[in-house]
Amino acid sequence: MNETATSFATSRDRHLFGPGPKRLLALDGGGVRGAITVAFLERIEALLKERHGSDVLLGNYFDLVGGTSTGAIIAGALALGYKTQQVKEFYLKLAPYAFKRGHFRVPLLQAKFDARGLRNQIEGVVGKRELSSPDLVTGFCVITKRMDTGSPWIISNNPRAPYWEDGEDYIGNKHYPLVNLVRASTAAPHFFDPELLPISHTKALPDSVAKPLNTPWLARALHTLLEDFGLRKPVKIDTDDYGLFVDGGVTPHNNPALALFQMATFNPFKIRWPTGPDNLTVISLGTGTYRPRLQYNDLGFARNTKLALHALMSLMTDTEMLALLLMQWMGECPQPWTINSEIGTGADGSPKGGKMFRFLRYDVKLETKWLATELNYKISDRALERLRGMDDPTVVPFLYEIGRAAAEAQVKLEHLSA
Repeated sequence: MNETATSFATSRDRHLFGPGPKRLLALDGGGVRGAITVAFLERIEALLKERHGSDVLLGNYFDLVGGTSTGAIIAGALALGYKTQQVKEFYLKLAPYAFKRGHFRVPLLQAKFDARGLRNQIEGVVGKRELSSPDLVTGFCVITKRMDTGSPWIISNNPRAPYWEDGEDYIGNKHYPLVNLVRASTAAPHFFDPELLPISHTKALPDSVAKPLNTPWLARALHTLLEDFGLRKPVKIDTDDYGLFVDGGVTPHNNPALALFQMATFNPFKIRWPTGPDNLTVISLGTGTYRPRLQYNDLGFARNTKLALHALMSLMTDTEMLALLLMQWMGECPQPWTINSEIGTGADGSPKGGKMFRFLRYDVKLETKWLATELNYKISDRALERLRGMDDPTVVPFLYEIGRAAAEAQVKLEHLSA
């Protein structure tokens, strides 16, 4: 089909299927550390304004934006045409409400945070829109994990993708509410309750499952305790009709750059962007990375539990580094990151057919030496541990300032295609 830039009914379709070089923006997960991402986005937007002499919406500049967890929230706002200043204001507002812990939540028996605060903030941005909304001015992708099938869900507003329209026994992707999809991508186990989404044509969920009980904390805690000790039967649902979703960070795609590249180029998704550094630019924004370390003498009490949790966090870091390695190997990198002392950056190699895109990774290393050397930022070990967490909203201003300093040093005008 010979399609021109003016032959598309929506801005979304022009970005996804129109001719010309393409730009892809991938945003990592990381909870409150998303403040670092916001700082990088501000810098990109400011440089584009400098070049063009007027404001440039990142939702218009990029042809596909997507993210995992907190990255999904920010990507959704950009895809809806928000300016980065609005995203910053929203993010600074979201963190304290989303990560507000109730005074009487029961550890291990309840999620650490009440998801209603997070949902309300997300809905304040995306409203009642569905994935097919024309208000999404560009391509938009969310990464989440469906636990009942054990599969990552990489779901976008691509109308040519499989399962977009209704099937005989399933609801088409186009009908999923944005608030549910983004909430699913942010439903980090332990921190927030999972998200139930209807996947087939069925009646609504029972109120006691669809939304938290609008009862005092003691009643909610009592319900949970009775269910966990088998003294009260939990509400049952037809598991063939609903999917159980959690944070996309527990997939291999907490850094979603590789997943979004697949979405944009693999045949089943029918976008099929041409590859090559002149045809495709991928910009990947991190939320701060570090190498989790655990010494034997640090195990102490409940050592097996501590070891298991630390191993899971380390696995997330390993998958992020694998995605970064592959992207740097496949892409042309003006400023690659070191993977480890054995491999180096991996950017000096390439696939047999040559580099497949231009790749730019902007991030912060939450390591004492790196912060001091690269940003002249001195910080104590105790303060650094707080910044590494994903659920303390009081550190958001500090994370933003670190991100702003890193953005000033890393993001350059020549990185951004005209």
